[in-house]
Amino acid sequence: MQTDKLNLKDWSEADRPREKCVSMGLSALTDAELIAILLRSGTRQETVVDLAKRVLSMSDNRLNRLSEWSLRDLQQIHGIGQTKAVTLLVAFELGRRVRAEKVEDQRKMQSPMEVYEYMLPRNGHLGHEEFWVLYLNQAAVLLKAERVSQGGLTATAVDVRLILKQALELSATGLILCHNHPSGDVVPSRLDDQLTNQLCEAARLLNIQVTDHIVISRNSYYSYQQEGRM
Repeated sequence: MQTDKLNLKDWSEADRPREKCVSMGLSALTDAELIAILLRSGTRQETVVDLAKRVLSMSDNRLNRLSEWSLRDLQQIHGIGQTKAVTLLVAFELGRRVRAEKVEDQRKMQSPMEVYEYMLPRNGHLGHEEFWVLYLNQAAVLLKAERVSQGGLTATAVDVRLILKQALELSATGLILCHNHPSGDVVPSRLDDQLTNQLCEAARLLNIQVTDHIVISRNSYYSYQQEGRM
């Protein structure tokens, strides 16, 4: 009985993702072929590459959007079980960590964009708010980046005293505040403004400068400093 479905072993060697990777390099592979290598197998109705193409199409062919899917989201796709879903999640998480390490090696925080690039893999993709503080020395070298609180979709509680205690212990002379807005709207709220003013005033008493407060999302950021509000 004939079938229109082709197994990878029936393909020409040049079209097999793994063989193509070995002979031509990773850059020669399409996004679907890279995902196909991770998935390893397709379904009875489609090849692994067809499955990968379908997964991509469901995320508008955008890897960034696919990387935000949860384990449950992925497992709802026909042909994606727990093992395949976990494999994809691990691959995206490794990518985020590599990006974080590359940025962390730079260490100096001299512009809002540098802070955004540093923080994006840490809390820019999250579905809940996290408030971080970057502790700097006089030369704007990062001494420590610390998550000081996490909360729900729209707010997180922050203890000003603990932030300043850590700053004194690190002999930090500068602070950069950063939190994410899961909604994607990076315009600060009234509570954001109040917290910024509170931290600036408290830090000033200890001769510590809050140089910026940056609100980030997965696609953009808002800098109090750039907007002339620091």
